[in-house]
Amino acid sequence: MHDLSGDQHRQGESVVIGFVGGGSRDWAEKLMNLLALTEEFGGTVRLYDLDYESARTNAELGRTIQAQEEAVGDWTYEAVETLEAALDGADFVVCSTQDPPAETFAHDLDIPQEYGIHQTVGDTVGPGGTFRALRSIPQYREIAAAVREHCPDAWVFNFTNPMTVCTRTLYEEFPGINAIGICHEVYHVQEWLADLAVEHLDVDEPAYEEVDVTVKGINHFTWIDEATLRGRDLFEAVDAELAERDLPSYEPGDVADMSVYGGNNEVTLDLYRRYGILPAAGDRHLVEFVTWYLDPIDEPEDIHRWGIKLTPSEHRVESWPEAMREREAILSGEEPVEITDPGEEMVELMKALLGHGAVKTNVNVPNRGQCPDLQDGAVVETNALLTEDSVTPLAAGPLPAPVRSLVETHVTNQETLIEAGFDGDLDLAFRAFRNEPLVTLDPAEIESLFADLVEAERPYLDDYDIAGADVLS
Repeated sequence: MHDLSGDQHRQGESVVIGFVGGGSRDWAEKLMNLLALTEEFGGTVRLYDLDYESARTNAELGRTIQAQEEAVGDWTYEAVETLEAALDGADFVVCSTQDPPAETFAHDLDIPQEYGIHQTVGDTVGPGGTFRALRSIPQYREIAAAVREHCPDAWVFNFTNPMTVCTRTLYEEFPGINAIGICHEVYHVQEWLADLAVEHLDVDEPAYEEVDVTVKGINHFTWIDEATLRGRDLFEAVDAELAERDLPSYEPGDVADMSVYGGNNEVTLDLYRRYGILPAAGDRHLVEFVTWYLDPIDEPEDIHRWGIKLTPSEHRVESWPEAMREREAILSGEEPVEITDPGEEMVELMKALLGHGAVKTNVNVPNRGQCPDLQDGAVVETNALLTEDSVTPLAAGPLPAPVRSLVETHVTNQETLIEAGFDGDLDLAFRAFRNEPLVTLDPAEIESLFADLVEAERPYLDDYDIAGADVLS
């Protein structure tokens, strides 16, 4: 993110934020912390969730954060019982949704693993990403339709994965929507580049916002072909780092104690040396797009050689109640309330759209030429300039042909899933599933895996013609 102006001419205005998925265990608390530290505008946050009690708990958390002495913002929080109540007249809509992991995400990971398909994340591409998309498309159609009816001029921020499919669904259902997909993966790469600059170029430690990058591609498979800091080419630092590594640098078991969210940029550097362009997402996401890093795996520990880990389904399932316990400990007074800046940009983007300066950062929006070699209308990730009530994507230029061919496969799959989701067509969805690079099975096994996932997640697939699907017969 680059703040291009200090203008703050709409000081103190009141806005309404409708939070869809208001029982969120992560993004809601991040937003509350950021708003507590925001003086430029205040207002009301309405929290809506299918789990009303979780939204109610978050409303109480928001009020608790707001009551702290260091909270300079002026915000009220309320849980509401309907989507319409959350969105009526909203200025901003924040989407952060997740189906119960034990009933969905666990199946997304465990059932493919029974067939020998290992996934490091399972929320964007591959079998897990495909089924998460199929579940999300009907939900995001409903959100878009509600925005169209209750707050058509609102700015919609989507944080939900699969980022591309969810954001694309919003536009397919309501072409006039003002929606952007927001992901922090590029920020983390900017932080890494800043660290490399300190280590290899002997510069004073910069903030990640000082690192200027040209972003192009699709979410979690984004690429950078220019990176500069104070006029210095940062690929010099990347080259120096690559020269010091013997890739892959690890052995199975070496990162057993590392967080599942950790990484050591081994895959990033390997792709850079092979293609001459730098990936701009974490390694645990990248390997699900370029699957030769996962194909040789016989045991989950084998992926450790690239300095990353598989995310076990137990972690996904257990993280939900653990997050709720942490919330309850704060509300009961057992744990202190600490207002901290989580390092996310969502409120800075709101400020820009409200007229408090201009910001340049990476967003996910439909392609209107910013990625000239990718399909028009598909959601792509590039830089954009945010100013008062405006998001202007910035031209990123073409990808190198070998990289473009990798990206295009996933664009085609995502567009196919959108069509399948809107038609309720599981046979069409299966074509995208079968075309996933991670699905390297015998044709009969691919059908069997797809059928097993449908059966396990049937309660979440009501919008699809399961009875009429040829692939399931």
